[in-house]
Amino acid sequence: MIKGAIFDMDGTLIDSMPLWEDCGRAFLSARGIAARDDLGETLKSLSMEQTADYLRDAYGISETTAEIIEIINGMAADAYQRTIPLKRDIAAFLERLRQADVRMCVATATDRPLAEAALGRLGLLPYFERIFTCSEVGVGKDRPDIFEQACAVLGTPRSETVVFEDALYAIETARRAGFRIVAIADDSSAGDEARIATLAEQYVHNYKECEVNSL
Repeated sequence: MIKGAIFDMDGTLIDSMPLWEDCGRAFLSARGIAARDDLGETLKSLSMEQTADYLRDAYGISETTAEIIEIINGMAADAYQRTIPLKRDIAAFLERLRQADVRMCVATATDRPLAEAALGRLGLLPYFERIFTCSEVGVGKDRPDIFEQACAVLGTPRSETVVFEDALYAIETARRAGFRIVAIADDSSAGDEARIATLAEQYVHNYKECEVNSL
């Protein structure tokens, strides 16, 4: 039985991944710029700071990185505060882990105010000892820092700590760092299913499929 669990948020705890592509396209459209077809694919593997830097460099945006982050977070805020739903069966699954004394935290590329707004509204905050964000850690999930810091706070061995993730690039990072993986299916990563399945101990479409006792 596992002792620790590190949960991604977008696409893993909450069903929010399409929002970020929509915000990116709306941000560009407001400036009279047409987004490239691959915008969504590009943004899904970036932290907020990396997203802002990408938009500046790729589209010649004049605003600073900090200004872009503030604008995009503002566009997303209403959805996080009001409408984004939970992933299917996640609340019951978290309760099972809590009853089994599994220590839990969140590791997300989304900035803290949005993460706390969504998880608080949806009643998930009490399950987690801490929220880690890529912005606060200082690097994205293409590096293992956020998972390593989360594991250190949980105080659990990596071999007994599972990372719950939906994105291939983050799954690859966590696997290289020595963590076990439960992959959560999400439409945003549908094209990566075959590769994800080779890396994860379990690849589930909803949390009822997740076999906790076998982890």
